[in-house]
Amino acid sequence: MKKLKLGIPKGSLESGTIELFKRAGWKISYDRRSYFPDIDDEEISCALIRAQEMSRYVENGTLDLGLTGRDWIIENESDIVIIQDLVYSKVSVRQARWVLVVREDSPIQTLEDMEGKKISTELVNFTKKYFEEKSINVQVEFSWGATEAKVVEGLVDAIVEVTETGTTLRANKLRIVHELMKTNTQLITNKKAWADPWKKRKIEQIRILLNSSLLAIGKVGLKLNVSKENLGRVILLLPSLKAPTISSLYNEEWFAVETIVDRSIVRDLIPVLQEAGAEGIIEYSLNKVM
Repeated sequence: MKKLKLGIPKGSLESGTIELFKRAGWKISYDRRSYFPDIDDEEISCALIRAQEMSRYVENGTLDLGLTGRDWIIENESDIVIIQDLVYSKVSVRQARWVLVVREDSPIQTLEDMEGKKISTELVNFTKKYFEEKSINVQVEFSWGATEAKVVEGLVDAIVEVTETGTTLRANKLRIVHELMKTNTQLITNKKAWADPWKKRKIEQIRILLNSSLLAIGKVGLKLNVSKENLGRVILLLPSLKAPTISSLYNEEWFAVETIVDRSIVRDLIPVLQEAGAEGIIEYSLNKVM
């Protein structure tokens, strides 16, 4: 039997990826000591791979499909096929940023102030090219970890680090000077797998279901009944992806209405719908929106 070799990013993207696949219909489980998770699909085999290395293993064919950040694809200069942007986290949809960071008391205020200075980062190749393109001479060294501590202790003049909110940086009395790049998770494959009809169909299945699960994050479904007299007022209150679904009830003076709305507005929307004449309101969770 043919199998699609799928790379699951180990580390910060790991739990979010497994949760996303669960929402999409695949259960991935594994012992924390194992690098080869089980998945309830006999056509897929999984391996845990660090996001930093994922694009290389996909490019050379060790893996057919994987999830990694746009940043590491650029850093590794990987010649791969990007199937889908997947912007997500455990609780919300967002992007991360790679930023130039200094101590709060540093005299460095602009990129030009970095002339002749030393930077520590995991993103070495990208950082070097970024400053070269701006004709700013800097020394860039690879950081094996604890990158923030290096600038706090004065071991380097600045760091290039990834952040989502900047909260941790501020807590360590660090200051963002400049944003170098936005990044988000991407679903990637290699050209050989993409040219294989069976693998391409399987990849498309995964892409469609992952994307539909992402679209469902933060949304809920609403069902309600409303009389013909109040239908117009209720419809005006209802946001939806396109238009609410309306169907007649057995009593021709009443209608059933169904729609999809952002979860964040439901607590305010339901009382207003009741005031407008809606009855029998039901809220339900969504796993996919297609």
